[in-house]
Amino acid sequence: MTTTTLPPKTSRLRPAVLAVLGALLLWGGWAPWPTAWLVPLLFIGWVPYLLMERQLTLQGARKRTVFGYTYLFLVLWNALTTWWVSYAELTAGIAAVVLNALLMCLPLMAFRQTKKRLGNRVGYVSLPIFWIAFEQLHLTWDLTWPWLTLGNGFAAAPQWVQWYEYTGFLGGSVWVWAVNLLVFWAWWGRGGIPAWHVSGPRRWRWVLPMLTIWVPIIISLAIGRNYQEKGPTAEVVVVQPNLDPYVEKFEGGAKFVPYDEQLTRLLALTEQKLTPQTRLVLWPETALEESYWQNTIDSNYKILRIREWMRRHPGVALLTGITTIDSYPNKEAASETARYRDDLGYYDIFNTGAYFATAAAPIAFYHKSRLVPGVEKIPPVLASVISHIDLGGTVGSVGSQAERTVYPAPPGAPALRVAPIICYESIYGDFVSEYARNGATLLSVITNDAWWHDSPGYRQLFSYGVLRCIETRRDLARSANTGFTGFINQKGEVIQREQAWIPTASRATVHLNDELTFYVRYGEFIGRGAQILAVLLLVVAVVMGWRQKQLAR
Repeated sequence: MTTTTLPPKTSRLRPAVLAVLGALLLWGGWAPWPTAWLVPLLFIGWVPYLLMERQLTLQGARKRTVFGYTYLFLVLWNALTTWWVSYAELTAGIAAVVLNALLMCLPLMAFRQTKKRLGNRVGYVSLPIFWIAFEQLHLTWDLTWPWLTLGNGFAAAPQWVQWYEYTGFLGGSVWVWAVNLLVFWAWWGRGGIPAWHVSGPRRWRWVLPMLTIWVPIIISLAIGRNYQEKGPTAEVVVVQPNLDPYVEKFEGGAKFVPYDEQLTRLLALTEQKLTPQTRLVLWPETALEESYWQNTIDSNYKILRIREWMRRHPGVALLTGITTIDSYPNKEAASETARYRDDLGYYDIFNTGAYFATAAAPIAFYHKSRLVPGVEKIPPVLASVISHIDLGGTVGSVGSQAERTVYPAPPGAPALRVAPIICYESIYGDFVSEYARNGATLLSVITNDAWWHDSPGYRQLFSYGVLRCIETRRDLARSANTGFTGFINQKGEVIQREQAWIPTASRATVHLNDELTFYVRYGEFIGRGAQILAVLLLVVAVVMGWRQKQLAR
């Protein structure tokens, strides 16, 4: 039975204090130097919000007051966690924090309305449903920004979430919400919230939340202990040229390194680690930055230079980042992102992965598909507002492709089928799993993390790769312009990681697994299920609200 009794004085903290406390606790899951010691903060990070919302409701606070404190909590969490975006462009950093926090208010406001119309029991169950439905939306729409998906917080503790091979990272979001709600009910069960805890003395209320924490961890540890890396092996070299994108990498920079010299550095670093057993070399995103027309690329001097180098090293395949341009014969054939110039006609610019299977084989292109909103992809409704924002690379919508390309195996390694994942794409579990469904046996990430300086950004991005390995049970080879270059195995264990901010290369033997995990086969079933339930809950809440108004007349 629901009462209107206020919580004890010891738990009646000011809403602003609770908002700040909740933001600090959730930030712990994305701390500047990710560590498993801080991950448990995720299990209580939402409790201050739940207490704050409850206090304001019992006090009869107005909607705008509740919204204001909710927004304060979310904007602080976003600011503490993703402030580093402002390194590349201050306006973009502010927009990412302010707008994402505003969007995060939507599932929390839906929860409040559902609780008001359908009662506490259904209301609190609806909260994780609405939130995870929102996280699923954030994986697919034009303004996609899933950096703060709750399940990402376990990237610092991969040994706890080996079961991501079944659930994906949204399973981690379910876990976070389950524990937070059970902790909230256990501690503050009396005084307004139905006692959904274990009956008996107060200490027994903690049995269920403790079990909800430890059972998944024990299951995960058992999975990890019994899992053995699968598949044949191949030797891979990854290169980190360490070119500052602000002053060295691009023409016009104060200390611009000529493109020929950049290529010389890439080749020299590769030679340092190359052996007769090497079967694949990775160079980072936009390693070849000059814009290359795809239909005439083989006549380019630098491409000829690369092919000549490969002829001296038979059996080695090369995957490199490159900026390419492709043209269209007319307006009807052009894509929606195509640009037009009188001298060029209709054309697209692509952030591309170029794959040389051999010295003579035609180059296979992959065009980055999951684009950074506001930089590489500008929704038409926002084009006039954010087209000036620069987060690194080409500003304005660039071209993309719909399917996930998996490069064919080189002659010397028939099991080596590479997934070309470019930078931001590695955040998306469902997206990366499509490569595995298409036959990829190795995940490769090529990136340029130097846009974010020495910040939490590139550390967090590297750690997200750990989760992709568990979800797909694929090894991952990572080549960064600078940041973290290295290798992660199928259990999400970092087996090599080079220092940031130095020119270097690394070599490792990777396993090439072709088996499909449950998650790879069925994708984001948790997110899709949550969206269906969220729609049903909203419909029922609206109908019940309408009926209540009718009865009140």
